[in-house]
Amino acid sequence: MNLLGIRARAEQLEDQLMTWRRHLHKHPERSFQEKETAAFVAQVLRRLPGMVVTEQVGGYGVVAELAGKQGKTVVLRADMDALPIEEQPHSFASIKKGTMHACGHDAHTAILLGAATILSERHQAGLLNGTVRFLFQPAEEKMDEAGKTGAIYMIEAGAMAGADIAFALHMCPWLRPNAIQVHSGASMASFDAFKGTITGSGGHGAYPHLGVDAIWLLSQVLPAIYGLTGRFSSPLEPAVISIGQIHGGRANNVIPEIVEVEGTIRCYNEDVRKKLTEEISNAFSMANVFGGEGRCTVERGEPALVNDSEAIALIKQVASHLYPIDRIVTGPYGLGSEDFAHMAKTTKAALFFLGCQPRHGEFDLHTPQFQIDEACLPKGAALMAGVCAYALNKKE
Repeated sequence: MNLLGIRARAEQLEDQLMTWRRHLHKHPERSFQEKETAAFVAQVLRRLPGMVVTEQVGGYGVVAELAGKQGKTVVLRADMDALPIEEQPHSFASIKKGTMHACGHDAHTAILLGAATILSERHQAGLLNGTVRFLFQPAEEKMDEAGKTGAIYMIEAGAMAGADIAFALHMCPWLRPNAIQVHSGASMASFDAFKGTITGSGGHGAYPHLGVDAIWLLSQVLPAIYGLTGRFSSPLEPAVISIGQIHGGRANNVIPEIVEVEGTIRCYNEDVRKKLTEEISNAFSMANVFGGEGRCTVERGEPALVNDSEAIALIKQVASHLYPIDRIVTGPYGLGSEDFAHMAKTTKAALFFLGCQPRHGEFDLHTPQFQIDEACLPKGAALMAGVCAYALNKKE
């Protein structure tokens, strides 16, 4: 496996990768709004020899292909959207108030542009035995009113048609750039959002006995919700239910009639997911026992990300070859969710985590302080190009 030229080329591209990433970081766009981001990506791709570029795939998605010699089709995917977070000031902070690349999608996009540059050059040299398809995906962070994210729309538009294997990466703030994290099987959680309403009759704060207090009803429901994991699912199965919003009341002396509750359900196992979805409605019905009414609806989101073992083995082989002294950490990535999981259900696929922790501390994803060590950029480009080149040339 001769991939050392890929690493050297990625290192030559370091300044360009930083320039792309910082431009994207300064000009973030939220889910389903990535018009300028997509235009920028398409402009860069069209400068690469042999690249066939299609825009507006499943919304603002960009698909680019390098068609080489007859062979397999490898898909490489990056997400492009930002989050509704106000960034703390720094030299290339977001210029859009209340919008920030706080999950590293700017880095994902820059890395894939780097991999596309490297693979375009290999294509021109006649070294690609198959087709490479680059997916720059919108709307990973948010579902629309139809309950769909960008991955679903791109799949529906045919972006995964004929794919033999697919790869993606994600920034990893708990590892330095000299490490990656991989895992076979269920590696990130499914995601479902629930909305519950608890209804009483309300009343005057001085006379609670004359009405049905929706907040008191909630105090009966909350233990039932938090008791679901570990009781209706095995303690050995990763699962968590979290409540993020509670709304109720309008004055300090008025007992509210209605309280609204919103939260999420996350787990790895599909049977556990089904059971928790059913039982959370039963938890809200506790309000009915005390004279009120509890209702709950669940909006189904991403499935669990299940990494293919063959694809993970390939990533480990390439990483060991390109970066023999770096660490390869094994273990699930946590109970966050990733809509690449939809793509992973259509073909063999794997997503790995790329260390990006800055030297001066760990900055968690989805926070105003999130930042990366940009030394991860050339490494990410080399790994994505490398796994693609190896997958195309690997004999079954």
